[in-house]
Amino acid sequence: MVFSSIFFLFYFLPIVLVVYYLSPSKFKNIVLLLSSLLFYFYGEPKYVLLMISIIIITYIFGILINNYRKQSKLLLVISIIIITGNLIYFKYINFIVENINFFISNKLDFVHLALPIGISFYTFQVISYLIDIYIGKAKVQKNILKLAMYVSLFPQLIAGPIVRYTTIENQIDKREYSFKKFSNGIRRFIIGLGKKVLIANILGVLINKFLATYDNSVLFYWLYAISGMLQIYFDFSGYSDMAIGIGKMFGFEFLENFNYPYIAKSITDFWRRWHISLSTWFRDYIYIPLGGNRVSTLKWIRNILVVWFLTGLWHGAQWNFIIWGLYFGILLILEKIILQKYLNKIPKIFTRIYTLIIVMISFIVFNNQKLSETIKCLEGLIGINTSSIISDESIYYLKSYFVVLLIGIIGATPAVKMICSKIKPKGIKNLLEPIFLLFIFIISTSYIIDDSFNPFLYFRF
Repeated sequence: MVFSSIFFLFYFLPIVLVVYYLSPSKFKNIVLLLSSLLFYFYGEPKYVLLMISIIIITYIFGILINNYRKQSKLLLVISIIIITGNLIYFKYINFIVENINFFISNKLDFVHLALPIGISFYTFQVISYLIDIYIGKAKVQKNILKLAMYVSLFPQLIAGPIVRYTTIENQIDKREYSFKKFSNGIRRFIIGLGKKVLIANILGVLINKFLATYDNSVLFYWLYAISGMLQIYFDFSGYSDMAIGIGKMFGFEFLENFNYPYIAKSITDFWRRWHISLSTWFRDYIYIPLGGNRVSTLKWIRNILVVWFLTGLWHGAQWNFIIWGLYFGILLILEKIILQKYLNKIPKIFTRIYTLIIVMISFIVFNNQKLSETIKCLEGLIGINTSSIISDESIYYLKSYFVVLLIGIIGATPAVKMICSKIKPKGIKNLLEPIFLLFIFIISTSYIIDDSFNPFLYFRF
């Protein structure tokens, strides 16, 4: 089940909200737990038991780590091996088999498994929970139903953001409810829905047209590259907005996951703004324990490369993701050692252009499983092996999608937010905003009813 579906928008979410708010306080977590399991069952019925087993394992080891401090390190290692072993088996086993088969003559058989939706997200959540208990940052949750509610919480279950237990530890038992908070949740959800359906989905159609065409003009390659950047941003940030908005409707406060990454002035700055919950997770649970930057230069380089190898691998069991991660790791090393002092001296417009080009290239790598396709696209951007600079077909698609591209480019900056903040008097803003949001909701649902292109890119992670 996806948030941008008619069933979720008009049946599942309204019914759960009504039942939730009609229920006494002591039953609200139970309502959320049952609705979250139902939500997951709708999309992955055979993997509900898998998630429940991970919750039980996490619950048992959390108590053991808390109660047996002398053996807590060993218990933590065992629990992480079990939990990550589960992730490796379901997500990476065929990738491992494929690479082993490359070197041996007696080929191993592939395992026929569907990837459990959201497994990368909830695996990282339970690992952070256990580590935080071990280091004394979080209190052990002795009520398994409350722990299960945290892990399975449907707003963030299948696509993040990665909500750490410490973020909502106090909110599990005590949440604040208000009309303002609920209305802000609706507002945030509709904005996310619009980003997903009206920008990401439409640009996804343009990308598919590029992949299906024989046109290889330079202009069409640039349309593809720019659309790819915008699509993945509005797809993922839109889903994060919807998750944060739904969280508010149920009284939760999730941390932000994006902060206008395409206005970043460096790659370092970009990763402070993009998928914040993932980058900070790797920083706190991998990079810092390895020694961070408080080690020799060689070990620091090792730490960076390890983190970015794992970041790429987290995104998928394919070499293009690993290359994508190491690409960023190498660039971050170069920035820290050489480039940053120069980036600090040149005008910000040039540092932003530099960052955008680097990121655009990265998503070309990210979106193409075959290295040959990546090279072909990069060559196309600079006019190598292309038929023309501009073609009739590329002009046609530029005109057809110009408005969406323009809205996407503007929407990826704080410009709209800044303009809205300056609208006075507030009465006009308070009147126009609900009308605008209602318009976005109606148009978005119209596109969904029309059965337009409506995938979610991060389901594969």
